Amino acid sequence: MRLSACFLSAFVLAAPLIAGPQTFTPDTNHTIFGFRASTLLFDVPGRFDRYKLNIKGDPADLAGASIRVELDATSVDTANALRDKHLRSAEFFDVAKYPTIVFTSNKAWKDGDKVVVQGTLTMHGVSKPIQITFTAQSGLNGAGILTYSYRATVPLNRNDFGIGADSVAAKISLKNEVTLNLMLVGFFH
Repeated sequence: MRLSACFLSAFVLAAPLIAGPQTFTPDTNHTIFGFRASTLLFDVPGRFDRYKLNIKGDPADLAGASIRVELDATSVDTANALRDKHLRSAEFFDVAKYPTIVFTSNKAWKDGDKVVVQGTLTMHGVSKPIQITFTAQSGLNGAGILTYSYRATVPLNRNDFGIGADSVAAKISLKNEVTLNLMLVGFFH
């Protein structure tokens, strides 16, 4: 009886630590903020290598969850140094003037196995509302830690943000739609 009371007391004391808002820590080896742009002739895959990710909430109940992502626009990487330099220039991201791309959520909810997040994307000095639908998974990783992954593919019109609007090369061959490929992997604590 005493042993049962001890376990019950321990559970009651630990319950507030388990329930409620938690902080998401990304697995930087697997989290990707990628994109794919297309020209008339070929696709250009790329990613942003540096970011700050601040996610707080209860993964079981997303009410009140908050998400803020800051991408370092200077970290754009398409595996081509000359192209990356051009993307950082005033003709595209203009990183001297707009060094970060920011997404801030205002609402998140579950829809079956999906997680839907509404918020504002600010890029190149322009803010637009956006809704992102993630496919969510969770399971134990190789180290036995409960890990969550959220994947999404999001089409954006680069012209809505003025990206490449002044580039002759973009006007000639770059398609307007760019696809974001997002993969957030990590754990809550």
